[in-house]
Amino acid sequence: MNDETIRETVGRWLDENWSPDRSLREWREILLEGGWAAPHYPEEYFGRGFTNEQAKVVAEVFKERGAVPAAQAGPRRLASETILACGNDDQKQRFLRPILTGEHSWCQLFSEPGSGSDLAGVSTRAELENGQWILNGQKVWNTSAHHADFGILLARTDWDVPKHQGMSYFLIDMRQEGVEVRPLRQMNGHQSFNEVFMTNAVVPAEDLVGGEGNGWHVATTTLSFERRGFVDRFSGEGYRGDRPGRIYDEYEAEVEEANEPYTWYPQRAGRVDLVVPRARETGAIKDPVIRQEIARLLCMHRGSTLALAGAEAKRKAGTTQIIPAGSIGKLAASVIARQASKVHTMIGGADTMRSGSQSAEDGVIAEILISVPAISIAGGTDEIQRNIISERVLGMPKGHRADKGPFREIKRNS
Repeated sequence: MNDETIRETVGRWLDENWSPDRSLREWREILLEGGWAAPHYPEEYFGRGFTNEQAKVVAEVFKERGAVPAAQAGPRRLASETILACGNDDQKQRFLRPILTGEHSWCQLFSEPGSGSDLAGVSTRAELENGQWILNGQKVWNTSAHHADFGILLARTDWDVPKHQGMSYFLIDMRQEGVEVRPLRQMNGHQSFNEVFMTNAVVPAEDLVGGEGNGWHVATTTLSFERRGFVDRFSGEGYRGDRPGRIYDEYEAEVEEANEPYTWYPQRAGRVDLVVPRARETGAIKDPVIRQEIARLLCMHRGSTLALAGAEAKRKAGTTQIIPAGSIGKLAASVIARQASKVHTMIGGADTMRSGSQSAEDGVIAEILISVPAISIAGGTDEIQRNIISERVLGMPKGHRADKGPFREIKRNS
C-alpha cells in the first residue's frame, strides 16, 4: 500500500468514525478495533502490519485532521514495544490493549543505588514461591513511578551464574501493598524522579517476560527502543488548534500529567536555540572569543543532526551495516549540552547563576547550568556509550573485567 492509498484509507475511516465529542476512552476503543491505534503492530495485536514508515503517514493524517492518537505519552510506548517484541501471546493480549487506550500508565524500574550505568549489576532479588515471584529490593531514578499502574522491572533470579545470565524481566503491579514510591527532589528544583522500595512484592508467574534468566536480552531490547526515540513525549500541539470538544480536554489533561516530569528536559539539552538571540541581545556576539565558541557549538549541533539523518537514511535503505545511531546520538547530545552550557556562561557571566523572574530568561539560563549534567548520566553514562561505540562499532578489544564469576562472589556496593 503506497502513501497516497494510506492517506485516502485513513481519511475515509476518520470521516466515518472521528468525533471530538466522544470521550477519550471511547475513541481509543474505536481506534483499537479499527487497527489504527498502532498500525505498525501485527493484525492479531490491534494493528495492521504496517512498516514504521507507513505508520508515520497515518500519524501525519491524524495530526492534519486533529484526530487524537492512541495513548503514547510517557513510558507507555516503551513498555508496549518491549512486550510486543519479547512477550508471549497472553501478555500481548492482556497488556497492550489497556496501554493503547490509556487505561494503564507505566514506569521503568531498572537502575539501583548500587548499579546505575552497570545495569547488569542489579541486586533486587526475585524468588519463586508457590507459583509466584516474590521481589525485594530498591530502584531509583524512576520517572512517573508516582502515578504508574505497572512497571517494567529487572531483577536477579540466579546468584550463582555470571551477572548477565542471572537476571529476569518482570511486569509488576505498582498499586500493590508491597511497593512504596518516594519522590526525589533535584538540585534544579524539579521533582521528576522517584525511588521505589519493594518488600515482598508479588509478581504472578505469567508476568515474567522472555523466560527466567533472559532478562538481559529483554532489557537491552527495551534500551534499544529508548535510544531510538520510541518513548515520545507528546506536546499535544497540532491536534486541537481552536477546535472545541470533550476529547481534546481529556487528551490535554493526559498529556499534561505525562509530560510534567519532563518540563526541564529542554534545559538539560543546553537550549542551543537561545544562544544566538542571547548573544545578540547582550552584545556578546561582538566578542571574538565568544563568537568562536558559538560557532563551535553550532557546528557540533548541525553535524550531529546530519549524522543522525544519514543513519536514518541507511536504516530506511535496509543496510546491514551496524548503525550505532542511538549511542552516538546520545554521546553527541551530552557533548553539545556541555558546550551550550559553557557558551551561556560566557555570554551572561556571573548573572547566569541568578534564578527567578529577575534573572536571564526568567531563570531558564540558570536552570540550564544545573540541568545539563543530567544528560551525561541518564539513559547510560557517556562512558557507557563510549564503550559501546569502541567495542561494538570500532571493534576495539574489551577491557579487563573482574566480574565474570558467579554474581554472589562479585564485590559490589552495599
